[in-house]
Amino acid sequence: MGMRTIKGPAIFLAQFASDDAPYNSLPTIARWARGHGYRGVQIPSWDARLIDLAKAAESKGYCDDVKGVLKDAGVEVTELSTHLQGQLVAVNPAYDAAFDGFAAPEVRGNPKARQEWAVDQLLLAARASRNLGLSAHATFSGALAWPYVYPWPQRPSGLIETAFDELARRWRPILDAFDDAGVDLCYEIHPGEDLHDGVTFEMFLDRVGGHERCNMLYDPSHYVLQQLDYLDHIDIYHERIRMFHVKDAEFNPTGRQGVYSGYQPWVNRAGRFRSPGDGQVDFGAVFSKLTQYGFDGWAVLEWECCIKDSEQGAAEGAPFIDSHIIRTATRAFDDFAASGTDLAANRKLLGID
Repeated sequence: MGMRTIKGPAIFLAQFASDDAPYNSLPTIARWARGHGYRGVQIPSWDARLIDLAKAAESKGYCDDVKGVLKDAGVEVTELSTHLQGQLVAVNPAYDAAFDGFAAPEVRGNPKARQEWAVDQLLLAARASRNLGLSAHATFSGALAWPYVYPWPQRPSGLIETAFDELARRWRPILDAFDDAGVDLCYEIHPGEDLHDGVTFEMFLDRVGGHERCNMLYDPSHYVLQQLDYLDHIDIYHERIRMFHVKDAEFNPTGRQGVYSGYQPWVNRAGRFRSPGDGQVDFGAVFSKLTQYGFDGWAVLEWECCIKDSEQGAAEGAPFIDSHIIRTATRAFDDFAASGTDLAANRKLLGID
């Protein structure tokens, strides 16, 4: 794939939506985003203040209205997200109570009904994405095996294989639905999910038969906190990276704590999320690699920081992303030295008669 220019800046609205103006409706939050310099918005599909997912799945007219509202504000929709619903496709019983709040009230306390609801939400999201003319969708894989991530006591033989077999069984029809809609399903690779690094993504990809729609949302912050090489990751998986969250992080281990951070609140952890530019991610290198491999999706700010105010983070985010987007070359940098040779001249240079 040839080099292309990454689109942006865009902003994920999940961390900003609230009951207070201007964050409580799509027209007003879209104008707020444009006012900060964003050209795209990524919409959390679970937030009824911003979008009616069922209506978007059923009605092209409704989706055209949504796009019109955004266009009037000077932005466009980049992708929809089902992070919360995707989480509920696979929940280990240890997390039933913790994740119940992500579900519709009528299915809480009923894991089977909750999972069926979550799958239906994903199927709606596939159709809604198609009706909005989108090519990618963000989600979480959920997790059956996560409580066993650190093997003490030793994991029973076959436990992880059984978990991933079941995870693939649950997701396969959803991936097929996204294929029917012509939309890439992009799992955010994230601790707490069974797909939390490259190895686990490959385990899942193998079990869904290398499904064309099984792809990644790349967020380097989650790799910093795991001490995973986030640049090498792009070299390995660039063909599957179809979405990009611009989120920063830092990892500062001490003699008291490391990756697990001793159950401390975010501000006291060795590993913590930061506003873009305040952490350790080399975004110059990240944007360079993604551009090198032809990534032409959106660069979307996902703002999470335990120190900086969200308004400041949003205001700084758009110019930060804009300054990192590489406008790809239309001519070779060494064209000035072109000597105008032809095939005959080249053969002569090589001593070929």
